[in-house]
Amino acid sequence: MAKPLIAIVGRPNVGKSTLFNKLAGARISIVKDTPGVTRDRIYYECEWRSKTVMLVDTGGIEPYTTDILLSQMRNQAQLAIDSANVIILVTDLQAGVTATDQEVATMLQKSGKPVVLCVNKCDRIGEVPPEFYEFYNLGLGDPIAVSSVHGHGTGDLLDACFEQIDFEAAEEYDPELIKVAVIGKPNVGKSSLVNRIAGEDRMIVSNIAGTTRDATDTAIENRFGRYVFIDTAGIRRKSRVEEDIERYSVLRAYMAVDRSDVCVILLDATVGFTEQDSKVAGYAHEQGKGCIVAVNKWDAIEKDGRTMQEYRQRLENDFSFMSYVPFLFISAKTGQRVEKLYELINYVNMQNSMRISTGRLNDLLAYATARVQPPTDKGKRLRIFYCTQASTRPPTFVFFCNNKELFHFSYQRYLENQIRETFGLEGTPVRIIVRERGDSKH
Repeated sequence: MAKPLIAIVGRPNVGKSTLFNKLAGARISIVKDTPGVTRDRIYYECEWRSKTVMLVDTGGIEPYTTDILLSQMRNQAQLAIDSANVIILVTDLQAGVTATDQEVATMLQKSGKPVVLCVNKCDRIGEVPPEFYEFYNLGLGDPIAVSSVHGHGTGDLLDACFEQIDFEAAEEYDPELIKVAVIGKPNVGKSSLVNRIAGEDRMIVSNIAGTTRDATDTAIENRFGRYVFIDTAGIRRKSRVEEDIERYSVLRAYMAVDRSDVCVILLDATVGFTEQDSKVAGYAHEQGKGCIVAVNKWDAIEKDGRTMQEYRQRLENDFSFMSYVPFLFISAKTGQRVEKLYELINYVNMQNSMRISTGRLNDLLAYATARVQPPTDKGKRLRIFYCTQASTRPPTFVFFCNNKELFHFSYQRYLENQIRETFGLEGTPVRIIVRERGDSKH
C-alpha cells in the first residue's frame, strides 16, 4: 500500500525545512535564514510509533506574489497539498499571525484536507507565552507549540497528524496481485508498453517527452496471472526538471517504485544506456525491488546475427552495479516478446520473495568457507558461526561472526555470489547484515 503523505507548508522562513529535518531524523533540506531557500519539494520517510509515513517539504507560499520563482514555489506547494493525506501548516510564534498566514489558512480550508496547525519557534519549555493564543484566530483548531530546532512538541505534532490518517484502511489491491512499476526516462515508451499490455489506449501517447504527468494504474488478468501495471512519468535528470508539474511527476515516480513489487526499467534501444538510466535503476535497487531491464523499440534496430548478443554484453557492463538483473528485448509497438515479460515478472517476483531455510544456508556456508578460507588480519581469522535469512523483499541474510572488522566487503561479495549460484535469486538485490555474536541488534 502507498504510504500516507504529510505535506509541510507555510509562508517563507517559518522553519519548515528545520522541522522537516527534525521529523525525518536527517539533514535533508537545506536550512538557511534566507526566505525561499527550499524551492522544490523534498520527499522522505518518517517513522513514529511503529508506523511509517512520507513527509514532503515545500517551498514557502506567497499567495499573491508576482515573482516568477515564488509563484512556482506556490504551485509546487499546491501540488503537494493535492496529494497529501494530512497537511501541517507551520507558523512563526515570534512573527505572530500575518496576513499571509491568514491567506494560506483559508487556502488550506478550501482544500478540504485535514490540517494540523504548528506554531514553531516556541523554544522555551513550560507554559506557552500569551501571543501563542493569537493563532486560534486562523480557525484551524488547537495549535501545537513546537521548537523545530530543539525538537520540543514534535511528538505531539506527529500524534495529531496520525489521528487524521486511517492506517487500518484495506490494502489498495489484493496481495496476490503483482504490482509492477514501469519506470525510465521520458519518451522511452512506457505508456505504449502499458497500452499494449492493456489492449487499449489508456494513456496519452506522443513523441513529446513528459506527456504522462502522473502515475496511473492498469489492472490486468491473463493466463500468466494477475497484475497491476503502474505507468509513471519519466524520471528526468534534476537539472532538466524545469516545470513545477514535472517536479511533481518525479515525486510520483519514486512513490510508484515504493508501491511496487517489481520494477520494469525501460530503455530506448535507439538511444542505449545513459547516466540517467543508472539513477532510475539505482533507486529501484536501493528500495530492494525485483528488477527487469526491458529494451524497448527493438524493432527500430538494424540487426545481424550478433546484434542482440553484442547489445547484451554492453548492457551487462553498464549495469555492472546490478549484475543480477535480467534483460529482455521488446517492442511495445509490434508486441514483440511482450508476453515473455509476464513470465519474467512472475519469476523475478518469486525470487524477490524467496525464503531459504537456515539449515540449507549453513550447509552452503560450510562449503563456501572450506572452499575459500575467511580472511585474516594480524593473526586474527574471521570465524563465521552461522547464517540465517531475516526477511524477504529483498532477501536479507544475517551472518554472525567473531569480528565485524574482519568481514571484508570482498568476502561478503563472495558469499553473496555463492548464495546466488546455489539458490538463484535472479532479478533481486540481496542484503547482507553482519553481526558479532552477542550483538543484541537483531
